[in-house]
Amino acid sequence: MLKYAAAGLGFIGVFVVALWITLDPSVRSCITMAERGLLPVAETQPERFLGKVLDDTARCRGGDHAAKYRDTPWVDWSNYWATGDDTSRSGNRHPLTFITKHLERNGRGVDGALMDLERQRVELIKFNLFDNYTYTEYVLGRDGQDGRTIKSWPEMRLPPGHPDYGKVGGEGVQVCRGEMIRFRNLDGTCNDMRNPAMGSTGMSYPRNVAFEATFPIEAAKLGDTVVENRHGGRIDALTPDPQVISRKLFTRPQKRPELCNAGYGLPDNDVTAQCDYTPAPFFNVLAAYWIQFMTHDWFSHLQEGRNNLDLKIPMGCETTGVGDAKRDLTSEEVKRLKCNPKAREYAALFAETDPPARFDGGSRLSRAYKTTPSTVTAWWDASQIYGYDDVSRARVKIDPSDPAKLLLRPVPAREEAGDTAGYLSLLHLECAAADATCEVSPMNPKWNGQEAVAFPENWSIGMSFFHNLFAREHNSFVDAFRAHAAKDPNADSGLRRPQAPQEVVTYEDIEPEELFEITRLVVAAMIAKIHTIEWTTQLLYDEPLYTAMNSNWYGLAHDYPRIDDVLHEIVMDLGHDGDAEHETTWYSVFSSGAGIVGTGTVNAEGDIATLDYVNAGVNHFGSPFNLPEEFVSVYRLHPLLPDLIEVREPARPNTIAGKLPIVTTFRHKATDAMHKHGLESIALSFGRQRLGALALQNQPRFLQSLMMPSRPEGDTKVIDVTALDIIRDRERGIPRFNEFRRQIGLRQLTSFNDFVDKRLKDKGDRTKEEEATLKQQEALVLLLREVYGQHKCDKNKIISTVQHSPDSAAGGTGQSPFPNDCLGHDNGTMVDNVEDLDTIVGYLAESTRPHGFAISETQFQIFIINASRRLFSDRFFTSSFRPEFYSTFGLDWVKNNGPDKRMEKGKVNGHRIEVLPLKRILMRNLPGLRDQLEPVKNAFDPWARARGEYFDTSWKPIPSAKRDPAFLGQD
Repeated sequence: MLKYAAAGLGFIGVFVVALWITLDPSVRSCITMAERGLLPVAETQPERFLGKVLDDTARCRGGDHAAKYRDTPWVDWSNYWATGDDTSRSGNRHPLTFITKHLERNGRGVDGALMDLERQRVELIKFNLFDNYTYTEYVLGRDGQDGRTIKSWPEMRLPPGHPDYGKVGGEGVQVCRGEMIRFRNLDGTCNDMRNPAMGSTGMSYPRNVAFEATFPIEAAKLGDTVVENRHGGRIDALTPDPQVISRKLFTRPQKRPELCNAGYGLPDNDVTAQCDYTPAPFFNVLAAYWIQFMTHDWFSHLQEGRNNLDLKIPMGCETTGVGDAKRDLTSEEVKRLKCNPKAREYAALFAETDPPARFDGGSRLSRAYKTTPSTVTAWWDASQIYGYDDVSRARVKIDPSDPAKLLLRPVPAREEAGDTAGYLSLLHLECAAADATCEVSPMNPKWNGQEAVAFPENWSIGMSFFHNLFAREHNSFVDAFRAHAAKDPNADSGLRRPQAPQEVVTYEDIEPEELFEITRLVVAAMIAKIHTIEWTTQLLYDEPLYTAMNSNWYGLAHDYPRIDDVLHEIVMDLGHDGDAEHETTWYSVFSSGAGIVGTGTVNAEGDIATLDYVNAGVNHFGSPFNLPEEFVSVYRLHPLLPDLIEVREPARPNTIAGKLPIVTTFRHKATDAMHKHGLESIALSFGRQRLGALALQNQPRFLQSLMMPSRPEGDTKVIDVTALDIIRDRERGIPRFNEFRRQIGLRQLTSFNDFVDKRLKDKGDRTKEEEATLKQQEALVLLLREVYGQHKCDKNKIISTVQHSPDSAAGGTGQSPFPNDCLGHDNGTMVDNVEDLDTIVGYLAESTRPHGFAISETQFQIFIINASRRLFSDRFFTSSFRPEFYSTFGLDWVKNNGPDKRMEKGKVNGHRIEVLPLKRILMRNLPGLRDQLEPVKNAFDPWARARGEYFDTSWKPIPSAKRDPAFLGQD
């Protein structure tokens, strides 16, 4: 009887599968894909995934549409089902069961995208960690141990001159203990207890590309034939000319230039001023300034706001063309371009410039040709607020009447308007004898009169806003903590002290200085959470990235606590078993389920004085953590800024009261503007206005002729920031765009024509707007060809050895030759100089992007590895994400985005979500905006935009904003 039942079930199963295939032909491709199994992670760099799948995989996950675009250079997952807006979904949109959800088309599309993204992260971890201090051991290993499993390095010791040298062990084995492990140290030391110096102020930036690929100009001069073949002598520090690139490829066209006035607007912030720019409909100006606020925490090449004052370098505006076509610009051309041939800028600072040693038979460099030091900590520790060395901390003003708080002072103009919460005090170069409240601070003189913060460089109205907001949040947490403590002063706070690790610390035992440091931990964690699950999910506005970023923080199994605990145990076991693949590849994979934040906290055996209890959750994947030079490069995001801020007042949110030129809000003028308008007005203005799209021909006009009033008269008085971005990348050895893509596991381009979005070109029913977009893309191709030129190709010249030609790059078995100078074109034909394209120009030219991506896929690839590593490597987000450090109240505050958890009403893009952290912070500290913020789901989405259904990016107003002039002409 049993065998007949089994046979019957088997028949039913076959029938169901047959019917499924009949109804959905793509299932046949899924069966073929399943029979083949998962493709292994590449063993060598040329065999990498490149984001390109086989035909049956594409059809299983996205049907004919996904298969159609496999021959393009761009990643395949963006063409899968349900990875775009509602039009990308197919079939059952509301599956009833967990299994159905993942087997039907939309589930296969999203799951496939997540699998592709995880594979890219795994291969980036495997092939793209190049530390300037320890790379030799990473490759060769140490004492028989695989380099990818090494967890401590002599190079990460504190040097004898460091004030804490003796505290960590001096000449012996260095391990951080005692008070050095409790909180975030000022200079970033002792985040990893076994590697005291890792990520600290002054450590050199590592790289995400092979050292041999850095500094291509120098490499060619030193005899690297592959690099020489790649560029053919066509490039140097000023070729193609940086200012010519800026003016021809970056300038925002203006319909009424007189109303823009080169970004300076009209007198008295006249509302009739108009600077045209291409806006991104689903991202606001708040988001533009947020990323600058973040980068001030993550990296800086400057010493107290200065580069190398002993050396000036030219800025271009000298030549046009390349190779044999290169010639000097005529005076008429200079006038037409409006560039400045006399401009000079101070050179970049370097740590090491001597030729690096070679190893492995001379085939590898031990470090980059030159190294650059970071003058801030690499950790996500809010160092821009709290400091990164003794000098920066001396600028931070602590409330003298309460050492737990930051000093906020009343501003008469704001108090008259009912804004009594206070504002940051100011930096003063000197004080009048009669002013008892004034305090002289260590600083660059150009910062005089602006807010007193640790990182005061590049100060603008946006930095003034976020620093004041988080100073208020700091003090709000202190008040909330004390109110909670007052309910039961003798209760266990959860905090522990290393000198007595088993001793309960009650609320009344906590000193104000301890509460200050607890608050810093909480504020830094809130900032990291905002960036991970709020800013990034709006920057990358689609379902795969929403899921991926939330899994980084919470884990995919967050809603299943028992599974979540098991996954955390597995991750911890994998991280310490000595197998390189387990500690890297499988650790990364299982972390997607468990989540990175809180890794190691399931370990209950130990206390705050136990090394493995406190430190065991970190994973550096065999290479010490720091943010790499390439990460700095892809965060050159100046097109995000409009030239003019549309000023609004909370009492009349649908009225633009004035047009405030950003260029008039630099340095102390930012502080003046903040005190005039107030935090609530500035927040509303930033929140309502769309930021600029990251694209060519969309650079703020004011940045191309930026006056530097703090400098003495001379050739450095005016800067073209766009040209400077290009020069800095060249100075610091960023590979050019095509090799950059090969190095980070993306497919190469073969022509400037690849920048035209083939999906848009193939579309038969283009709207007028889409038709105009296509024409603009095609016009930019001609401009790129004009600026960067063409040459007659030679197929005998190999130009890269890190990637196979495209026919094998998608997982095929053929071993194709490495790319040659012809890039697939016939030998001797004229080909675009795509190899010479500056990386910043290339990623801004990328028009083929996943749905809802404000950045390009090239920028995103660098983000994939570093967004994860800065959590994986940080003890305070992994095994020290515990009450012993944060206090129970502090840890709950981070988890709940405040004193209690609150959920949004209904679903957002199909998800039940908490009220997100920045929205909570804004509502908590700017109470006058609560009504404006109530309908907002993500604080970085324009506040009056109707979000629509399933990752809709259209520009339509919520009902209350239909009369807002920003929506004129909209339904």
